[in-house]
Amino acid sequence: MRRALPTARVGGPDVAGSGGRFMRDFLEHCLRGTNHATGKVGTPLDFVAFHAKGAPVTTNGHVRMGLRQHLATIDEGFRIVASYPELRDKPVIIGESDPEGCAACQGPALAYRNGTMYSSYTAASFARKHDLAARHGVNLEGALTWAFEFEDQPYFAGFRSLASNGIGKPVLNVFRMFSRMGTQRLRVQSDAEVSLDAILARGVREKPDVAALASRGPDEIAVLVWHYHDDDLPGPDAAVALAFTGLPFRDGDVQVEHFRIDDEHSNAFRAWQRMGSPQAPTAEQYARLQEAARLTALEAARNVVSRLGSLTFAFTLPRQAVSLVVLRRESTPE
Repeated sequence: MRRALPTARVGGPDVAGSGGRFMRDFLEHCLRGTNHATGKVGTPLDFVAFHAKGAPVTTNGHVRMGLRQHLATIDEGFRIVASYPELRDKPVIIGESDPEGCAACQGPALAYRNGTMYSSYTAASFARKHDLAARHGVNLEGALTWAFEFEDQPYFAGFRSLASNGIGKPVLNVFRMFSRMGTQRLRVQSDAEVSLDAILARGVREKPDVAALASRGPDEIAVLVWHYHDDDLPGPDAAVALAFTGLPFRDGDVQVEHFRIDDEHSNAFRAWQRMGSPQAPTAEQYARLQEAARLTALEAARNVVSRLGSLTFAFTLPRQAVSLVVLRRESTPE
């Protein structure tokens, strides 16, 4: 492979789950074993990879997600990698990272895939992947979803996909939100979050998880906020007040953009249901569905006044909804 394509990155083992004994044997061989191609000690390893999945079930007539199992697998995978000092800086890739393990399966326990349960789960789980990487001191490069485009299938048939017949699902808009975030992570505290240790022990089965992931880019601050619960049941809205301190903006106006994924925004599945769930939408209906599938602003961009580098931005966040708040310095006309 390397002779044919010198720029190729070769790694693995991309094993199902954290890998256990197989993962350790693989890493021992790559680091200290005999290379059967060269006869020397060690085999080049450009990255380490494994899979992690959750385990949703149906209980009392509704879907209950398995975030605990998903994160516990990542926790164990990172623990294995971190036990080898030689791998401290080696990129780690979660080769499949999903709420469960069968993209092509359907059924009541997988009914979360079309709506906001999937999008809020994705927001909450990705943030905790970064937390676990920091805890173990590993170099998390990224995570992949094992999702497909299923051709010639009914609209919103229930497969694990990011789009259905070319119409993006709410979960796709979470990735669009991630793409708006900067590369420098900022510290966030939430008095309504469920701690990482609590999720690893029990999941999000009691109070909901209202928490955030924040970043800084060259010209803006972005905060992703979610209101997640393992049980796909109605619940009260969360009253969110984002308090920013130490902003790199001078006193005065700061422009705020607010994007939202919920039942009414960035949600083509709900728009399709409100149309009567057509399996042969007209051209006009299809255009409306494509528009509904876009990442949508909750309100028009507006200015908020900062004082001494601080400001507060408040809103309500429905259960299983996700918001992205972007702050940037208001430009001064020349």
